[in-house]
Amino acid sequence: MKKISRRSFLAVSAALGAAGVLTACGGGTSSSTAASTATSTAGSAAAGDAASDPKVTLVYAEVNPLDTIVGQTASYFKEQVESLSGGSILIDLQASGVLGSENDVLDNILAGGDTIDLSRISAFALTSYGCKKSMLLSLPYTFVTREHWWNFANSDLAPDFLNEPQELGLPVRGIFYGEEGFRHFFTVEPVSGIEDLAGMKLRVSNDPVMNGLVEGLGATPTVVSFNELYSALQTGVVDGAEQPIANYASNAFPEVANNLILDGHTLGAVQVVITDNAWAKLTANQQNVILEAGKAAQEFNAGLSEDEENRVLEELKAEGCNVVDVPDKTAWQEACAQVITDNTAGLEDLYQQLVDMA
Repeated sequence: MKKISRRSFLAVSAALGAAGVLTACGGGTSSSTAASTATSTAGSAAAGDAASDPKVTLVYAEVNPLDTIVGQTASYFKEQVESLSGGSILIDLQASGVLGSENDVLDNILAGGDTIDLSRISAFALTSYGCKKSMLLSLPYTFVTREHWWNFANSDLAPDFLNEPQELGLPVRGIFYGEEGFRHFFTVEPVSGIEDLAGMKLRVSNDPVMNGLVEGLGATPTVVSFNELYSALQTGVVDGAEQPIANYASNAFPEVANNLILDGHTLGAVQVVITDNAWAKLTANQQNVILEAGKAAQEFNAGLSEDEENRVLEELKAEGCNVVDVPDKTAWQEACAQVITDNTAGLEDLYQQLVDMA
């Protein structure tokens, strides 16, 4: 694995601090108007420097379709980068998992591959690569509302989490945070409550938190690549899985698993990362463009996610999806207690800071 030099780490830390990556975004603002206002001044400044910048094309990997929350956020980020850079940076946005699953993409970029430059990943995805802080973001029922999440994402604590890969010598750096809605379980057979999940084979990614969560529910965690999940549900390899509502709908999972239980076990926190190889291709002006576009995309995402999720949920109900509400989540929270204890060991104070941001 490629080791990051101290010089590179200090350079990106300074750039992140100067740009104020996470301080300009609010969870309840209008996505297009506010984000455009936030970047207009930066766009004028960047355009003045763009003439001397080399032309660069960066490949952006997104596992979900472009009509999802994260897909729309990726498209907006692309627009902002290309506009702010005066066309010196082009984003080649590859969606719908054409470049592989999230784990495939991470394995590629963390091994120093140069075919993928940017990727949207789940905030907890780097957990399997040693990022313990990131694990806290995926612990069940940590963020009780979207406002709670954005309180963290816009706080002084958030850059510490984004910078964690650099601190560990991983060849990626975080640009911005977002979210894709609360995650819920969905199943092939009808369910009415938590007790119906016992004994089921539930798909998980290669993530210790999700393994512990599923085991706490009395089910069997079964690792399946996201790109293979549809067929796994169709053929009985797994009995269910979990995703945010928009991803559940856009990937046609209701066709094979038409039962959605709104347990909201975790918020679908996401981040966009860029490889050190790609970062090194950019001039200082272009690096600043990436950071400014990230701020705008984060704000766009904050204004988009909840409305989009509600719209898709109503469409699912109208199309006959069996949507099960969970007004009392006490039993779910109790089932998750052990996985929280196990994964906060040594990080109790930091985790409490997250909880207290509600």
